Amino acid sequence: MTEASPTQAPGAGVTATWNYTLGSIVFLFLIIDLSIVGDTLVRVLDRPDPLLGVCVVLAVVCAGVRLRVAWFLRDAETAAAPPRTWSLLLMLTAGAAWALAFLDPSIAVFAAVQLWFSGTLLACWVRRPRRWLMLFGLLLLTLVPLLAHELREPGVLLAHEGPLHWLVVLYGLLFPLMLLTSLWVWQVVRRLDEARHLAADLAVTQERLRFASDLHDIQGHHLQVIALKAELAERTLASAPAQAAAQVGEIRLIAKEAMEETRSLVAGLREVGLTEELENASDVLTLAGAECRLTVTGMPTDPQLQRVLAFAVREATTNILRHAQASEAELTLTRARGGFLLLVSNNGVGSEPSESGDGAVPGSGLAGLRERLAAVGGTLSAVVAERATATEAGPGAPAARFELTAWVPNGGAR
Repeated sequence: MTEASPTQAPGAGVTATWNYTLGSIVFLFLIIDLSIVGDTLVRVLDRPDPLLGVCVVLAVVCAGVRLRVAWFLRDAETAAAPPRTWSLLLMLTAGAAWALAFLDPSIAVFAAVQLWFSGTLLACWVRRPRRWLMLFGLLLLTLVPLLAHELREPGVLLAHEGPLHWLVVLYGLLFPLMLLTSLWVWQVVRRLDEARHLAADLAVTQERLRFASDLHDIQGHHLQVIALKAELAERTLASAPAQAAAQVGEIRLIAKEAMEETRSLVAGLREVGLTEELENASDVLTLAGAECRLTVTGMPTDPQLQRVLAFAVREATTNILRHAQASEAELTLTRARGGFLLLVSNNGVGSEPSESGDGAVPGSGLAGLRERLAAVGGTLSAVVAERATATEAGPGAPAARFELTAWVPNGGAR
């Protein structure tokens, strides 16, 4: 069995949240850019003008560069800036469109806002309070060509205004809020996912520390007493052999006591109740990023049956964590065929079918578990079950599920 990777991948929900966030940002860009390009193209058809054609080309180029740079927003919180080439291209194309705004008042608004949109996108990598200073400076620069036209010919912008111009102005004012809010939500989700991983690691660390403390309390005392009595026996071996023999006997008893207490400690860790094992498995799989469903409609009362099923739950959970990238998992314990049926399944698969082609999955851990179940009259099967249809699997999901099924009779071995 291969070791699990120490690198913790983000949960499926985190990746989905980023996809939604990026999709919303791209949608914001597309709506306004398509509106600007469409309106300018209509003007070109009504009044062929090379300047209008250049405005359309620059608007399309600026939109394309912005959409590409938006792909780098995922790391905007940690990265100092996107790649330099894309940053320069983003601002150079926007600057060219802004310069074009000085030439024709009819396209001044559409050309000038390209600098505002591109600069606002780049401001996502700037830390506060410099971000607000940058946005304020961008706003002033965006207004410069508009004010220049008004100073040369008062009312010229109003003469060319239309409903789309006001929509672009309103959209531009709200754009920083919409963009930065979307990124803030994404950053919150990512930090929550990191906290989830830290909580899982902390729980493991705390359990190790507890075990180390208990082991130290048991073994430390006994070993110290054994060392003292061994030293005393060594000193009295020549002068008082009977006393030395008595000390050796006490050492044997203390060592035996230490062994029994150590076994009790380990048994306390291994002999976890079936109910607790099911709940722990559900919690661990959820922390690992899988959507886990736990259903219990029957529970054996025989401690031996509970112990065997608890081992089955633990083995199945370990296999999922080590060998599968599951986004869904299910644990079900029900009454069936005069006994109890445990089903553990996941959509990450992660195990290879046997060479026999029957879908059975080999493994030393499963072999030992099969022997435990056989000792109480139970059975075990571990298969990779193919889904019936692609629709059932869902888009992008594996077309198979790994299923471990354990059954035990109600009365135990017969």
